[in-house]
Amino acid sequence: MDTATSDLTEGHLLAGRVRYVQPRHGFRSSLEPVLLAAAVPARAGQRVLEGGSGAGATLLCLTARVGKIHGLGLEQDPAMVEIARRNAALNDWPNLEFRAADVTASAEWGPFDHACANPPYHLPSGTPSPDTSRRIAKAAEVGTLARWTAALARWLRPRGTLTFIVPPAALPAAMGAFAAAGCTPTAALPFWPKDGQPAKLLLLRGVKDSRTPFRLRAGKVLHTADGDFTLEAQRVLREGAALEV
Repeated sequence: MDTATSDLTEGHLLAGRVRYVQPRHGFRSSLEPVLLAAAVPARAGQRVLEGGSGAGATLLCLTARVGKIHGLGLEQDPAMVEIARRNAALNDWPNLEFRAADVTASAEWGPFDHACANPPYHLPSGTPSPDTSRRIAKAAEVGTLARWTAALARWLRPRGTLTFIVPPAALPAAMGAFAAAGCTPTAALPFWPKDGQPAKLLLLRGVKDSRTPFRLRAGKVLHTADGDFTLEAQRVLREGAALEV
């Protein structure tokens, strides 16, 4: 593996249920992949495709919650792919596969029951992140969101689900991209950092070939006034509970 051991940290996700190695510096996993994993409505034995899988946190947390799934993560950074493979091995989950690939490439990936992503959404007009690895992971050109959506939706079975975690500013574009890709947006779930604060993240669910009306779900508060996780957030982030989207 190219990344030296000294450049990695080994920790845990879901209060120790998942062993997790990631780069010591640069783009490190935060809440997004854990929340995304909690929202994918997979069952044991189903196939799940993730775009931009990084070090594998989403598929690892999903496996810890659901049991054996067949997961494929696509990631453009070969070094992160190697770390994700190491994480799958650390947890003894050979059913998780990670490949160095462009999500929008025309390779044959499917079919899948579910697809998900924490896609790039920082447009050139925005303020770029000072961290190089985060900037690469989140930088997007005009149309990137639509291309990612179309590519992931392509490999879904009928009635398969597509789940993205995005900032509220990206919601209109994401909903349009879902609809254009044949994955009708059926629900969105916002997250508030604290009670009374504006949402910074939300989950968007689409279902392929669905006619279900769209619903804006009651949001979730992540932190109490003193900064601790709320009990509801703890159930998801530490106990591995599912999120109903």
